[in-house]
Amino acid sequence: MSARTMQRAIPHLRGRVRAGVALAPLTWFRVGGAAEWLVRPADAEDLVTLLAGVAPGMPVTVLGAASNLIIRDGGLPGVVLRLGGAFGEVVAEADGVVAGAAALDVTVAEHAAAAGLSGLEFLCGIPGSIGGAVAMNAGAYGSELRDVLDWAEVATSAGLVRLSAGELQLSYRHAVLPAGGVVVRARFHARPGDAAPRMAEIRAAREAAQPVRARTGGSTFKNPPGQKAWALIDAAGCRGLMRGGAQVSEKHCNFLLNTGTATAAELEALGEEVRARVLDHSGISLDWEIKRLGVAA
Repeated sequence: MSARTMQRAIPHLRGRVRAGVALAPLTWFRVGGAAEWLVRPADAEDLVTLLAGVAPGMPVTVLGAASNLIIRDGGLPGVVLRLGGAFGEVVAEADGVVAGAAALDVTVAEHAAAAGLSGLEFLCGIPGSIGGAVAMNAGAYGSELRDVLDWAEVATSAGLVRLSAGELQLSYRHAVLPAGGVVVRARFHARPGDAAPRMAEIRAAREAAQPVRARTGGSTFKNPPGQKAWALIDAAGCRGLMRGGAQVSEKHCNFLLNTGTATAAELEALGEEVRARVLDHSGISLDWEIKRLGVAA
């Protein structure tokens, strides 16, 4: 990519801009193609500059911890945002925590616990970053972001806007963000208390029930109302099912695994086979919880 081509596509930034960067090493599944442009803004102001000045029609995709994501083998066109540095700060306050979008959920839980605050323990069971957690109202172990979120700051092409939890209209695995908006930080309320016992309980439960040391992407499908996705998958005979190097976990069958040689296409095709088998067996159509982005090879 020439400097002239980049100048037409992306405004001048203080952060880092690179073309054709392989994305597989950045994802939990370790699959997928390259980013057309990988952009790491220096700070929130730099991010607003990008959103305001990027070429019209160019896709902008935010890549957080990439823990619940399949990037297709043909890669991601347009701008792929990777927040870090200034976006990773975590500050404990008397009755809550303010965290940047790039901070890991578990890091926020740990900061709260160290400050003698409880109520955020469930975050240690969510393998992702705060920006993604807000954008999808992430939840685990009986709690969701909407239970603890006070506000989120979102970068848009017009500047930064602070939105309350109510304004974000948080629902099951969903938040309503401004068009093209990117979460940059958020505040969570908490209360005085000892978080250590609950965090230890959550970590032990997660280790026992989930393939946490495998190349995976967390929960693959949303739980249908009144149902558990894993139970529907198991009943349909999908536990251990394989497609190439992709496998339905034997330990927790709402998890897909890259056993070492899987492609994004194999993972996605396996997921669709699971959906078809569950529909045929139970009449229930599972919705993907893992995001699938990019173009096929």
